Amino acid sequence: MSEQLLDTAQRVVKQALGLGADEASASISQGSHATIVRRDGKVEQATEATTMGLSVSLFVDGKSSSHSTSDLRPHALDDFIKRAIAATRFLEPDPDRRQPDAELCGRGASEAELDQDDPTWVDRTPEDRAALAERMEQALDKVRTKDVISGSTWCADGRTTAARAMSNGFSGLHTSAGFSLGGDVTLDEGNGKRPEAAAYFGSRHLTDLPDVDLIAGEVMDRARERLGAGPVQSGTYPLILLNRAAGRLLGMLGAPLSGASLFEKRSCLEGKQGQKIGSELLTLIDDPTIPRGLGSRPWDGDALVAKPRAILQNGVLENYYIGVYYGRRLGVAPTTGSRSNWVVPPGDMSWQEISQPWPRAILVNSFLGGNANPITGDFSFGIRGVLVENGEPTKSLAEMNVSGNLLELLPKLIAVGNDPWEWSSNIVPTLIFENVDFSGT
Repeated sequence: MSEQLLDTAQRVVKQALGLGADEASASISQGSHATIVRRDGKVEQATEATTMGLSVSLFVDGKSSSHSTSDLRPHALDDFIKRAIAATRFLEPDPDRRQPDAELCGRGASEAELDQDDPTWVDRTPEDRAALAERMEQALDKVRTKDVISGSTWCADGRTTAARAMSNGFSGLHTSAGFSLGGDVTLDEGNGKRPEAAAYFGSRHLTDLPDVDLIAGEVMDRARERLGAGPVQSGTYPLILLNRAAGRLLGMLGAPLSGASLFEKRSCLEGKQGQKIGSELLTLIDDPTIPRGLGSRPWDGDALVAKPRAILQNGVLENYYIGVYYGRRLGVAPTTGSRSNWVVPPGDMSWQEISQPWPRAILVNSFLGGNANPITGDFSFGIRGVLVENGEPTKSLAEMNVSGNLLELLPKLIAVGNDPWEWSSNIVPTLIFENVDFSGT
């Protein structure tokens, strides 16, 4: 089936060129996904879906467009391509939308090296999924306490094959599987408050998921951590940014690093390449070649070879995210237009050891709403977390905000934990910043 997808993509490209397109690129994806949710000892929801779709990007007379369809019958594709080319001719010219040079395109790592397709997925049955969902529920029931009002568990898995062909000569196939397992609970605090929490884990291979008992314990621990939550006095505290939440704060870098923001003068990082913008301890690597990585890939959205690159090296801004289109508009060589796995190398100590000498610090384990301005770098987020005194959690926190400026925050990194989070494309340990502003009471 995979080779048939690639054959179809190549045929679409050839047909588009024959009908007058100067350049064409076709992508076809086929996927199957299943989810089971259990609550109160029975299946609450069970879904299974199979999808297939094609997207084509055209360059006709200096004009560019993209189109998609789920009807892959040969005669339907013929009509689809004809209409797409005709529609493209009505658009304004955009010559920078040309495809990249062929020598820039290709595979950065083989399918075997990426190891994203769990071979056991094809043999999974509805009974296997149902049994895993039931084991997850039984594990949560074992640690369930009297104050639990409700709880649910879920398991999901899927597999997708993508084929791509371009008129510059590039073509390729990539297959990836994915598995997830988790649960949630709501507690009755007895005063009208009903704290709730969830724990979710995802991986490319089934055997990389944590044990159901570990996940169930994590669900309950996170929920109980929110009992009695409230604000503490506003002020400046050390920020202990827990590993599983670190991606949200680091994610503020995404918009100002993008070629679009740089071109449109909407980036607080414009003109800062090669300059030190963060602590000496802050190194951020974009690595699309990590085996079984949730963000790994053989090529990027432009079909450029996917390869590791430093975004920040010891606090120095090394690279932006510049795809082919904005590379041309900015007059610079492209890097890649989108992120893959973000990796921050871990330190040697736990956050508990690092924070032990401090009378007070705030550990942030999740965020609630908020916003960040990529033009100025200003940010403000609602937080959930824990007050930490001399390395020990003492009070659950809620109804508080953390605020500041990205360019002022990054130099305040003073320690990196030894606990990188493994179940995300943000493979980041706990990060500790000094003198961060929190608003509470």
